[in-house]
Amino acid sequence: MKLSFVIPVYNEDQSLKQLYAEIIENTSNMKYEIIFVDDGSTDSSFEIMQELAKEDKNVKIIRFRKNFGKAAGLQSGFDAVTGDIIFTMDADLQDDATEIPSFIKKLEKGYDLVTGWKKKRKDPISKTGPSKLFNSIVSSSFGLKLHDFNCGFKAYRKEVIEELDIYGEMHRYIPALAHAKGFKVAEIPVHHRSRKFGKSKYGAERYLRGFLDLLTVKLVTGYIHSPLYLFGRIGSTFSLAGLLIGLYLTVMKYGFGQPLYNRPLLYLSTLLIILGLQFFSIGLLGELIVNQNRKGNRLNKITIKERINF
Repeated sequence: MKLSFVIPVYNEDQSLKQLYAEIIENTSNMKYEIIFVDDGSTDSSFEIMQELAKEDKNVKIIRFRKNFGKAAGLQSGFDAVTGDIIFTMDADLQDDATEIPSFIKKLEKGYDLVTGWKKKRKDPISKTGPSKLFNSIVSSSFGLKLHDFNCGFKAYRKEVIEELDIYGEMHRYIPALAHAKGFKVAEIPVHHRSRKFGKSKYGAERYLRGFLDLLTVKLVTGYIHSPLYLFGRIGSTFSLAGLLIGLYLTVMKYGFGQPLYNRPLLYLSTLLIILGLQFFSIGLLGELIVNQNRKGNRLNKITIKERINF
């Protein structure tokens, strides 16, 4: 069995050597590879990765021309792995490499993806509060009860990553995506350490992007093969509401002799029916696109500057 570690890096030069040493210490004579993905770092992270790659032929580097984000880094690493079990870890040393054997033991129980649960999280309330709300919403949206969807410390069987195609902020929804494809997902409590070097790379704008990607993932996992089911339901609701209002106005005119030219409900009824027909049209167009592009191309193309030791 070979382990692959995919580690996106963005300005983490102070932590890389210690992270490498901890991984080596906890792989206990197993075959391994460590793929660092330099996500446009502007410090000396790339030079340190080069040093590690010169000392250890199992260290590989993917370097982006600019900062594309964590999801792009993970996907590029997934495309390059050769191991049977793939670990993802953050480069900031908050993930404790001593947990690696615990992930492997959980996978051996028949699970396909094991995600960490930062039960005692070493982050400020500005991060832990929104995170709890996020996890609650995602759990209820996808029917997968997890405490921590966004933990970067995960272990996958290779067949899981072969089915993933992540971009934007969709790395937050990897367990939900895997669950929707029928893979068995579990979580284990992990030791979460305080950040020792540097600072967090995420700002408040990630919440908006995360919400929009939640809608994307819900559409992709629930309606990618049958968009008419989604847009048809919305269209049916609007059209039915418009028809009911129209029926009410018809009764008021011919049953009670009330004029309709000054009734705003008449315009609302017409608008709802038109909107309903438009949603139906979108659904039908979606069905045509799905049938013509069953195997579509990857939505996100990343320009890689160079690969080292591949």
